[in-house]
Amino acid sequence: MTTSPTPGTTATAVDLALAAALATVRRNSTTFGAGYPDDTTLNGRYLPRPATAGFPLGGNRGWTTSFFNGMEWLAWELTQEEVFRDAALAHSADFARRVRAGEDLDTHDLGFLYTLSTVPAWRLLADADGREAALLAADHLMLRLLEPAGIIQAWGDLSDPRQRGRTIVDSLMNMPLLTWAGEQTGEARFPDAVQRHTAQLREHIVRADNSTFHTFYWDIETGEALRGATEQGAFDDSCWARGQAWGIYGFALNYRATGDPLLLDAAWRCADYFLAHLPADSVPFWDLVYVDGSDAPRDSSSAAIAVCGLLELAELEGTGERAERAADAAHTMLASLIDNYTPERPEDSDALLLHSVYDLPKNNGVDEGTLWGDYFYLEALTRVALPGRKPFW
Repeated sequence: MTTSPTPGTTATAVDLALAAALATVRRNSTTFGAGYPDDTTLNGRYLPRPATAGFPLGGNRGWTTSFFNGMEWLAWELTQEEVFRDAALAHSADFARRVRAGEDLDTHDLGFLYTLSTVPAWRLLADADGREAALLAADHLMLRLLEPAGIIQAWGDLSDPRQRGRTIVDSLMNMPLLTWAGEQTGEARFPDAVQRHTAQLREHIVRADNSTFHTFYWDIETGEALRGATEQGAFDDSCWARGQAWGIYGFALNYRATGDPLLLDAAWRCADYFLAHLPADSVPFWDLVYVDGSDAPRDSSSAAIAVCGLLELAELEGTGERAERAADAAHTMLASLIDNYTPERPEDSDALLLHSVYDLPKNNGVDEGTLWGDYFYLEALTRVALPGRKPFW
């Protein structure tokens, strides 16, 4: 395939980056077969997802397995190679099994899990089983809507007092599953939940200076907004880079779904803060409190998410100064990822994108590849290679 030249990247650079990324996706898909890799690499290599009570080695559990499936769907869109289609369909069928079996569903990340697995099976191949499974997942996600606050609880059993009333900025990316379910069924409860939840995050998780809290709590009896905090950022009042990137992309996607101009404004507020706190190479440290000269780790996955969000903003704006600004920033960041944050050769690492951080406070996946970093990097390349393509979200 040949891409069109873009600011900050060249057609040749994107073509070469895509070829390298697809080689790695092909190899990883063969290696793991029907199973799944762990959340992050270890010294550059993905190991099978560890076995736990009720789940075998490489089993479908946790919130990141769909990024592996999503990369297979993107690879099939890009190449039309049957090997990618067949692998993607097989994993999609496993996600259908997971939701029907009720396995590891106590999370808002059902949005991530099913938007990138069974929804593409329906959108791309009219797979009826995929559609049914995605609607079941949307129904499960709706169980997490907490009245009277109108927020979707992030994690855990709904009776867990430590998690009750908490949502996180990542949840913005889980709303597209509910938007899709509303489009499929015509049931107002789905878009109503999206509108209520995103309004609460716009009002409370975005701070006055346009940075974001990672997590926020509401009183479950009164619906009163209580306090912001962090689980993975440097401090409660710092700005976790990946959370800010979720804000860019998540608010943009939910503006597209709802037409609420306040959500578009929130996406731009997140974008302006993110771009103003980047180091010289345009790829953030893991928390935006760190600046050039720091020895803190970078988080390339945050940059990949932000690239997708900025490209979405450019598309939403259409023409004009803001569209140009978003596109230029996206392509500058993508060029830096291609040049500085990818393996020299595909065989050097199982990751498409190097130097990501999962959870630094818990020393988990620091300076490694991550499944979501790989996915959003490939999605960013796909957006450039296939302009006008309808995203899975």
